Amino acid sequence: GLLGFMIELTCFLFLKITIRRDRPFILIADCSFSVKPSDKFSMPSGHTAAAFLMATLIASIYPAFAIAAFIWASLVGMSRVILGVHYPSDVLAGALLGSSCTVIALAVVN
Repeated sequence: GLLGFMIELTCFLFLKITIRRDRPFILIADCSFSVKPSDKFSMPSGHTAAAFLMATLIASIYPAFAIAAFIWASLVGMSRVILGVHYPSDVLAGALLGSSCTVIALAVVN
């Protein structure tokens, strides 16, 4: 898990500073936000990446909890859109990033 988060954080920060996509509440006039984000860029969603990293890790270790873990991770992603701090594509990118980092970390460890 720690290796996965180290990979994810490195990739996440690289993507944030490379893509530099403004958040929805900055670009869309009638969009408001419910929480103050820690930075001004939205792509990818870090919360979603972390949630899908954990869900993929849980699913690989405890397959019986896979459905619940991915439902939880999906709800985390959806909450980011509802809160007005991410676009759906940011959430999708975060989900792919988190899951991919877990797969890479598991391949390295095993």
